Amino acid sequence: MPSLNVIQPGTGVKPLGVWRRVGSIAVRLYRLAVIVTIVVLLRRHGSRLRIDGDRPIRIEEARAFFPAADRLTVDPSERMGLWVLDRHGEQIGYVLRTSPMSDKIIGYSGPTDTLVALTPDKQEPKVVGIKVRYSSDTKQHVADVVADDGFMGTWNGKTWDEIAGTDPRAAGIEGVSGASLTSMCIANGIRHRFEQSNLAARASETAAHEPIHFRAGDFALAAVIVVALLFSFTHLRSRTWLRRSFQVVLIGYVGFINGQILAQSLLAGWAATAIPWRAAPGLALLAATALIVPWATRRQVYCSHICPHGAAQELIGRLTHRWMKRPPKLPRGLDHGLRWLPPLLIALVLFVTMLHVPFDLAGIEPFDAYLVRNAGAATMAVAVAGLVAAAFVPMAYCRFGCPTGMVLSFVRSHGKADRFGRRDLAAGVIVLGVIALYFWYQPLHMRLIG
Repeated sequence: MPSLNVIQPGTGVKPLGVWRRVGSIAVRLYRLAVIVTIVVLLRRHGSRLRIDGDRPIRIEEARAFFPAADRLTVDPSERMGLWVLDRHGEQIGYVLRTSPMSDKIIGYSGPTDTLVALTPDKQEPKVVGIKVRYSSDTKQHVADVVADDGFMGTWNGKTWDEIAGTDPRAAGIEGVSGASLTSMCIANGIRHRFEQSNLAARASETAAHEPIHFRAGDFALAAVIVVALLFSFTHLRSRTWLRRSFQVVLIGYVGFINGQILAQSLLAGWAATAIPWRAAPGLALLAATALIVPWATRRQVYCSHICPHGAAQELIGRLTHRWMKRPPKLPRGLDHGLRWLPPLLIALVLFVTMLHVPFDLAGIEPFDAYLVRNAGAATMAVAVAGLVAAAFVPMAYCRFGCPTGMVLSFVRSHGKADRFGRRDLAAGVIVLGVIALYFWYQPLHMRLIG
């Protein structure tokens, strides 16, 4: 049996080199899968919260109309409902709720959340039935409405567009005797819910055909990206005076004037909703460059040649280290401990995003400080602290405090040197945490609200 280090006859390839290459590709695919998994879960979770975050529709409610219902899945369209699936994964129905979209429609003493069940037709779904889920109205009034089969069956067999385009009173829908305000609240709430979904669908369709809005700032940012790529892939980076001049441009223009800087608050918002590439093409191009180039080419373009805060740290470090005989060196234990800060901040970002915690993520990074008029105290404090630290410890914030830099460094390829390490293990733990939040959030929330 030949040694792994021996060249196989007729191939000219060392088996050990082949296995290293395969291992490197596997690690890169693993890192890509980590990012994709987190984005997909954030997007699906965000959609689910927008649809029924406060009082999730239970599978038992769907079974009242579709006995074979096995599970519910989010419909990402503007209808903002849930597909009802059987145990084979087939769509057998569709359910939605009028709350929170119709919560401003008040009955006798408050809004009513109504479940509407429809056929699974994607073009013209028809109503199968309705059910009052929760109401702030008087209990007796609600009970009278629910007991009126004629009123509760008013919408049966009607299509989506028929309901959205018909005023209840104009259609002859009368309130239940003794509970007219409650019943008309339900009727108007259903129409409003369907009508608003149709309006949102038309707005989304219009937006999809809108031209890309290029502004002067987008072209300038694209020019910055091109120059940064030249610094990354050519010998221009060895021209010290040219590099320093470009860093001044990054701080002055990209930071203080343009202000389009990648940050966790931005990336988390995009992951949970959508990337506004038509409205902000320059920023979308910047994000794509920052993620794709290091993964595909091993060149860390954004952190090394675009980030204005990184440029500011490097310039400050160059100035202060000239008069320092020997820059201070952090104790080994402190150095290793501080390196856990970025992954912990990433975990915080995901926790806040998944649970919709009212916490301003911009405050954990310094980037909004360049938009001086809009910067919060926490952002300013992080920015100043990072620049002061950089005067004593080279690139202190980048090394010990930047969660965005950690994400971009994580996706960066190192070619054959790629190995599964502690960062990959930490990323796997974070993914498991996101998966747990995704699957346990709804059952836990339902227990808390009873």
